[in-house]
Amino acid sequence: MKLNVRVLECNQGSRGALIALAALIGVTMAVPAVAGNWHTSLAWRGREARVARLPGGAYLLHAPQRTRKILPQRFRTRTASPLFDALFAMAQADLRKDSVRAIEDPAFNHGKPIPCRCFIAGKDWPFAWTRDLSYSTDLALWRFDPRRARTSLLFKLSSVRAPGVRPGLYVMQDTGSGGSWPISTDRIVWFLGAQHLLGDRRFAATVYRAVRDTLAQDRRYTFDRHVGLYRGETSFLDWRQQTYPEWTAHNVVFIAQSFSLSTNVLHYDALRLAASLAQRRAQTALARHYAAQALQLKQAINRRFWQPRAGLYMSYIGGRVRPAPYDAYDLLGLDLAITSGVASPARARRVLERYPVWPAGSPVIWPERRDQPIYHNRAIWPFVSDFTLRAARRVEDGALITREIRSLIRGAALAGSNMENFSLRRQSTHVPGRLGGPVVDSRRQLWSVAGYLDMVIRGVFGVRGDDTVHPEVPVALVPMLFGARRRIELDLGARQIVLERPAHLLGDLLVAGSVRTRGRVTRVRLVSRSTAPVPLRLHAPMYLPPTPRAPRVSAVGTRWRIRSSATGILYRNGRRVGPISAAVLLAQRDGLECFSVTAQADGLQSLHSRSRCVGPVSAVGSAWPRHWSAPVSGAYLAWVDYDNAHGPISTGITAAVRQLLVQCGTAAAQRGTLVMPQSRGVQASTVVRFEAHAGERCTFRLAGGFNMSDLARFAYYTGGAGGASGPLNAADIFTLRIAPLAPGQSR
Repeated sequence: MKLNVRVLECNQGSRGALIALAALIGVTMAVPAVAGNWHTSLAWRGREARVARLPGGAYLLHAPQRTRKILPQRFRTRTASPLFDALFAMAQADLRKDSVRAIEDPAFNHGKPIPCRCFIAGKDWPFAWTRDLSYSTDLALWRFDPRRARTSLLFKLSSVRAPGVRPGLYVMQDTGSGGSWPISTDRIVWFLGAQHLLGDRRFAATVYRAVRDTLAQDRRYTFDRHVGLYRGETSFLDWRQQTYPEWTAHNVVFIAQSFSLSTNVLHYDALRLAASLAQRRAQTALARHYAAQALQLKQAINRRFWQPRAGLYMSYIGGRVRPAPYDAYDLLGLDLAITSGVASPARARRVLERYPVWPAGSPVIWPERRDQPIYHNRAIWPFVSDFTLRAARRVEDGALITREIRSLIRGAALAGSNMENFSLRRQSTHVPGRLGGPVVDSRRQLWSVAGYLDMVIRGVFGVRGDDTVHPEVPVALVPMLFGARRRIELDLGARQIVLERPAHLLGDLLVAGSVRTRGRVTRVRLVSRSTAPVPLRLHAPMYLPPTPRAPRVSAVGTRWRIRSSATGILYRNGRRVGPISAAVLLAQRDGLECFSVTAQADGLQSLHSRSRCVGPVSAVGSAWPRHWSAPVSGAYLAWVDYDNAHGPISTGITAAVRQLLVQCGTAAAQRGTLVMPQSRGVQASTVVRFEAHAGERCTFRLAGGFNMSDLARFAYYTGGAGGASGPLNAADIFTLRIAPLAPGQSR
């Protein structure tokens, strides 16, 4: 008789109750192998996966859609579960297939192979991408093939080719929204992977040069000193219709000017790495400089992204005058905040308590979008699940550790490969219908492979990045892993890890009691521990309310009448005003005022409507440099109308970037970055803030900028402008617009 896995996970049935009771009273138990313990099979919602051992150490996996022979691999586990052992071998087999001599993509080198002993991103993604490689290297690749990992990462570094551009060695931001960097800025994740490979002195020197140059460039072009954060799109979640307001589908300036949790945490990690590398070289002043920037960034992240009402860090914030809060959350950003130490222990536990989980696993975004198909929306991504496992281990959350391990095992077993993603409700690779999916789903996806390998090595056997061993094995997984055994083993070739279970199961988590190493063998005697439970959020509303239309704003004497087609919450310049139903009258303020509305349902706020901005705006034309006199003293915003027709909204490398220099009176010139993403017609750029005194004559000049087409290695790019045809950092620039900010409108 097969035990329904869903029942086992939710309430563990009578057998689970028996095990729990035995743990409570300290009974010595030998648990026999049964189907519900996932020894040779598992079942889930009408689907089953079975495994059989073959002579010579191979396995035969029967998944619902395929049968796969899994050959013996270099590293192996020995547990009570042949299924667990086989899937570890399968992940290594998938990794071998992702290890190639040449990479290819239709948008590079005219689709012809580029020689590179690299890792590719997956069966359907046979190219080397910065974020895929970097996350995967951090998870596991550095352990399995460090030489190939270094080669792959080095392929994503480049010098410059454009004349007049500041030279340096920079991480490449792959093609992306609005023409790539600086709309997308998560290239900084490269250092998350590179930090594990510093044992090679030549590579370490390259990393140090690249981290200094890349951080300096990001500081110059993407850091907002008024907010204290780096701008740019959420890491990994780069299909904007799935996660950002629908009105960004054809205009990504909001994204270019927004701030995301994940990308800022990655900058925090890179700053800490830079400080560490500088300290190793006895460059004490520089080390203190990076450490101070890291601390300031950590404080800004906690101040800007934490949403007390939700008990979570928001995925992103943004707006033209001041960043508005968005009731949007993403699991990878939360995991990174926890594992990096940005989140305090109390906040880390609160996050894991408040972020919802479903029977199949944890969604990569929450709440979901009702009008979008399955990809990031309504989906489980195994590599993110493994980062969640890391976060759960950091706070000893045994229940969540159990769920994420089971989710990873179940997904790989039922698919017969390490898939890119799964549907959230069924953990399947195909849900029919217009809003079904996943719409893209590759086998042996590199970061899914790496996530599975890390789940085994770190998540079960407790081998950390510094090679110390700190297992946290939930008692709930003892029947699967140990069965009637007293020990389980992980053989990493040069090293063997042996976990020995205690005779009595007390509490809910098994941790290291004693750790002894003799030769290549590290033997860990596990002891039981009772931890403070982190309650799982099993029931949460799934969908965001629909995004309202932009409010209508008209002047009524000295007041603004704001009309909204939706009942909800009114915001002015990113700050909550209060409820709105039909119309609200507000006193006018001196300066630019931007109004947006969110709808409410099930305790959630929708994403913000498009903003409607009113107030005095000066238009300055003619040739550059341009001149304007400040009517009053205070802060101002400046932007330009532009058209960048050099590529589509969804991809490319030709976002136009310029520095705007503002010289007012005799004061020092003020500098800010104008980002002009690829566009569909004329639209407004990002804004630059500056200060001026009443009556001062200000001169505005445009200085050179930087974009990804300036990098030499993008000469391989043949999928659009700015690649093989040469660098291209240009847009048609029209009117300069200047608006005062009302007094007290600090960022």
